[in-house]
Amino acid sequence: MRVQARGMTFEVRTGGPEGGDPVLLLHGFPQHAGEWDAVTPALHAAGLRTYALDQRGYSPGARPEAVGAYRIPELVADAAAVLDALGVSAAHLVGHDWGAIVAWGLAATHPERVRTLTAVSVPHPAAMGHALATDGRQKAKSAYIALFRMPGTAEKVLLALRGGVLRRLLRGVGDADTVARYAEPMREPGALTAALNWYRAMSGSDMKAVGPVPVPTTFVWSDRDVAIGRTAALACAAHVTGDYRFVALPGVSHWIPDEAPGPLAEAVLARVRGTEEA
Repeated sequence: MRVQARGMTFEVRTGGPEGGDPVLLLHGFPQHAGEWDAVTPALHAAGLRTYALDQRGYSPGARPEAVGAYRIPELVADAAAVLDALGVSAAHLVGHDWGAIVAWGLAATHPERVRTLTAVSVPHPAAMGHALATDGRQKAKSAYIALFRMPGTAEKVLLALRGGVLRRLLRGVGDADTVARYAEPMREPGALTAALNWYRAMSGSDMKAVGPVPVPTTFVWSDRDVAIGRTAALACAAHVTGDYRFVALPGVSHWIPDEAPGPLAEAVLARVRGTEEA
């Protein structure tokens, strides 16, 4: 379905019983809402109604040109506005990669809109900042960001050899068809630049502005994540004041929704049900 919000048109994949508790699913780079397709069946079977959003830059009708349009406050405002357009006052929130950063921001600034939070792969921005300041291995893991912030150069590198570099980046998501499912949309004019603008608009001040999260929260991390190390993962707990659970998935890469949809769905449902029981 298409949702009008903030003067833009967002693509939203819906599923599950219409009367079910709402779940807003936020994807990461360089994917789209389809990354949740293997996770949502278990959520639907549990009676939840899911809304998987193609976020700013990924929805063709929500692709502003200015880099500043992709700052974290704008991305968070999009999520809140889409909930408004859907008539949802508060939702269970699940975000992976950059979607996790948006989810952390929404839960910190508008906790009344978030019933529970399940953040996947990327920890609270303050935990990430701590790791970058204290852990040399995390600095090395994050070195790719410097390339992504280089206008034109990053596009040239990632799209070289008909997008071969981008496809190699996505190898952990599954077979060649699954890789192509994410890589091909990034070859459309303007799509990759819009996705990379999330990195180019990123600032230390915006990251620091994300305060403690008071809602019931689960952080799901995998020990073979090439981008996020253990220091950042373990530091996450210090920035959640609500009930907090840490789920570590051994032997799984960064692409958790694709590689381990069953365990991820279990973590989401455990968080949702734990809140209901409370």
